Amino acid sequence: MSSKTITISNPDPSLYNEDLAPIPHEKRTWGWGSYSMIWMGMIHNIVSYELAGSLIAMGMSVWQALGAVILSNIALIIAIWLNSAGGAKYGLPFPVLIRASFGYKGAHVPVLIRAFVAIFWFAVQAYAGSKAVGAVITVIYPKWVSLGAHTFLGMGLNDWISFGTFWLLHAWVISHGMERVRRFEMWAGPLVIVLGLGLVYWAVNVADGFAPLFSIESKLSGGEFWKSFFLSVTGMIGVLATLVLNIPDLTRFSKSQKDQVIGQAVGLPIMMTFFAFMSIMITAGTIIAFGKPITDPVELLLQFKDQPIVVLIGAFALLIATLSVNVVANVVSPAYDLINLLPSKLNFVKAGIISIVIGVFFAPWLWFNNAATIFNIVGAIGGTLGPVSGIMIVDYFLIRRSQYDLNSFFVKEGQYTYRNGWNLRAFVAMGIGVIVALIGLVVPSLQTLYTYNWFLGIAVGGISYLILMNSKQKQNVLRLVEEKVSIK
Repeated sequence: MSSKTITISNPDPSLYNEDLAPIPHEKRTWGWGSYSMIWMGMIHNIVSYELAGSLIAMGMSVWQALGAVILSNIALIIAIWLNSAGGAKYGLPFPVLIRASFGYKGAHVPVLIRAFVAIFWFAVQAYAGSKAVGAVITVIYPKWVSLGAHTFLGMGLNDWISFGTFWLLHAWVISHGMERVRRFEMWAGPLVIVLGLGLVYWAVNVADGFAPLFSIESKLSGGEFWKSFFLSVTGMIGVLATLVLNIPDLTRFSKSQKDQVIGQAVGLPIMMTFFAFMSIMITAGTIIAFGKPITDPVELLLQFKDQPIVVLIGAFALLIATLSVNVVANVVSPAYDLINLLPSKLNFVKAGIISIVIGVFFAPWLWFNNAATIFNIVGAIGGTLGPVSGIMIVDYFLIRRSQYDLNSFFVKEGQYTYRNGWNLRAFVAMGIGVIVALIGLVVPSLQTLYTYNWFLGIAVGGISYLILMNSKQKQNVLRLVEEKVSIK
């Protein structure tokens, strides 16, 4: 049944408000083009560019790097399609849908973990984007760098001003809700493609053709290559692993399942591979031009400081790109997550502002330039959130058979109450999945498992949940039989 024909009767105020309620079909206006542009905005950003370019810096050839990108995108789109279905069908966001598997109280745990991760990524992307702001100002006013002599909490005054300016831009975009977000994304994503194509042209020009770029040989071989390859795949998945969970926050606005499936297919695997291809080609070009790989696009733009127009246009495109991904991927989701905690006091705009305020306290400027740290973090994120994604997918398709009871999401005495609002089986499954995914971090002999942490997490978490929930259903059937026998 659809939200168009169902009215939520007597919802509990602690579980319900307008932002959490199912969106009626007549208000679901996002077509496949909207999802394509939104994904373009989310993946065309500084961090994604650096991760793709870093594959070349790690010693991979162009073909090996492209293979890692393609495999990660195939895995991601399958998981995202599966977890998108419930949101598109019922018009509900992630914090509500997850109540079906974890219980209305238990859902707060994975929701808060997801919110924490999203706010962390907001901080990372906001700092990365602020570097582009600083680059623009430096070109216009060269003495701007001198303000860096005045430091506060580990960052120079010039960087603080850049960071603050970029933070205010986020506040402006979210201040008018999801419709402004959608309109912003419709033009932000394509803008970055224009910049990327310009830099690819530069790379081909300095290399005197495509052939020299593809001729860069791999420095990795045998077991060393495969370990780096799969660790890179899981690292790239980790960047977007959070979106596998909260993708219903976006697909709840879809006109149909077909729109979100086609739109996300165009926007994620196709455009992400194309964007990564541009990053890889450009990074290969920097090896030829400068004798070393430059994976930071801001640093690359500053190589053209004798051409200020190029720097200004490029930095503006990077700023818009980073703002785009940050709003959709790292502000929308924690906003809904916080609303889920206090539905009677928060709306989307208030919760979004709270999220970006909290993000400042992660102080990314203290550790952002450590590439190894970032790869370890995104890998751990993937391993932690993978089991929750597996549980949600199994619950929707195998336990519920794609049928939810809408009213039970918003009352405390419904199908998803479990034991006082907690489904302990979901937590056991999540715990098993996380242990298997991350055990390689603490047990040296099992280090190889960590290379596949996201795949292990989503599979083990989902399978464990299926086994535990089927066991519960069998117990319920036996109890009903016993009750009928005793009555007779």
